[in-house]
Amino acid sequence: MEISDDDGVRTITFDRPGVMNALTMETATELAETIEDVGPDTHDAVVLTGEGDAFCAGGDIEAMVDTEPNAVETFDGIAETFGRVVEAALTSRVPVVAKINGDAVGAGLALAAVSDFAYAAESAQLSCAFVRVGLIPDTGGTFLLPQLVGLRTAKRLTMTGEFISAAEAADLDLLNDAVPDDQLDGRVEELLETLRNRPTETVGLTKRALHENASKHWREALDHENAMQTMARDTPEHEEGVAAFLEGRDPEF
Repeated sequence: MEISDDDGVRTITFDRPGVMNALTMETATELAETIEDVGPDTHDAVVLTGEGDAFCAGGDIEAMVDTEPNAVETFDGIAETFGRVVEAALTSRVPVVAKINGDAVGAGLALAAVSDFAYAAESAQLSCAFVRVGLIPDTGGTFLLPQLVGLRTAKRLTMTGEFISAAEAADLDLLNDAVPDDQLDGRVEELLETLRNRPTETVGLTKRALHENASKHWREALDHENAMQTMARDTPEHEEGVAAFLEGRDPEF
């Protein structure tokens, strides 16, 4: 992976174009660690993208064939690599943005699903292809996809492994939008500029509340929301936002 930091944005580029940027266990661990290393004191967002014609083809099947772990080792290996990536993205205190420059397959599609924002080039195709190699979706696919696209559509995508266009993925709410290939960079940069001008700690608390409340009873969710709001009210960003409002100026977050 290539990692760069510029103007508050960490860009993580999958750089194995010869295998459609497939991820090994080692690169999945590195991806998780790189996301975990980012916080609102230094960054406004994380961007995931791919080198060449693909975004990410998911897990490296050839690398899987080279190992024959037992069941316990398999469980621990998945949990500590691709599972850790999901946890890192969901709990990151800054937004994670998927800039899908090409095909997103298997865990590549799941990375789009776990990201807070996902924009794709119109030429990209997406497939939850695990079933094609006799696997169920991992990298959070079995619980993220139903939340985004609904249970019936999630069954269709996961049980058939069919490819869908970026435009259809956007219609299904798997993506925020599909844009002409030559406009992808500009569209994502517009989003990043917006995020740079938002209070990052507040954005992180909002993300945390949304994720943690998704499966709660409404009364418990309301209590949790109130707790998150209490934390937000105690931040310098809130103090600056109120001061700017009262002074009739733009806030300096």
